[in-house]
Amino acid sequence: MSIVNAAEHPANPAHLDTSTGLDSRKMAFWTFIGSECLLFGSLIATYLAYKGRSLVGPFPHEPSIVNGKQVDGILDIPLTSLSTFVLLMSSLGMVLALSAVQRADRKGAITWLFATAGLGLIFLGFQAYEFNHFVHAGLTMQTNLFGSTFFLLTGFHGAHVLVGVIYLSTLGIMAVRHQLGPERSMSVEIAGLYWHFVDVIWIVIFALVYLIK
Repeated sequence: MSIVNAAEHPANPAHLDTSTGLDSRKMAFWTFIGSECLLFGSLIATYLAYKGRSLVGPFPHEPSIVNGKQVDGILDIPLTSLSTFVLLMSSLGMVLALSAVQRADRKGAITWLFATAGLGLIFLGFQAYEFNHFVHAGLTMQTNLFGSTFFLLTGFHGAHVLVGVIYLSTLGIMAVRHQLGPERSMSVEIAGLYWHFVDVIWIVIFALVYLIK
């Protein structure tokens, strides 16, 4: 076991967990992701529990009367589909960033770390536009049950994307300063775990909130 561990992690044997043979930092982060799954699971369950129970509009898919005007379903599925595509493409950038760091490709690491962070910012821009549109259409957290659960769920996810953007930007700055070589690839791998988790959670939210009526 010790020979295999040393071969897999020659640079950081101090971080190895002797019972699993895995890096203890990665194990700790998987535990964190598990707790995040429980948190998002509770938010998603709350949204589903109150889905369709709003007494006043705007509604997500059904037409309603708001301020004396008829408003169709408030969700803009084509726009959100585009933002979802942007976020999913950022996962590809994350994979390429990790590969570049492991190959000691500093230029590639800088490019893909900042590109991934930039795609995350674009996603947040779409979300900010959507939230602004909803508020002008009369939907806030105080309007109805849909507004309360929608803004809480998607806003909480957006906050996670923002944290990821800051995380990746910090790693990008480290790469610019020659502080992110192959020996620190685990830091990028952990960032990748976080970023892919955020993407997977959004796929679930997009399907349940936007696609399923």
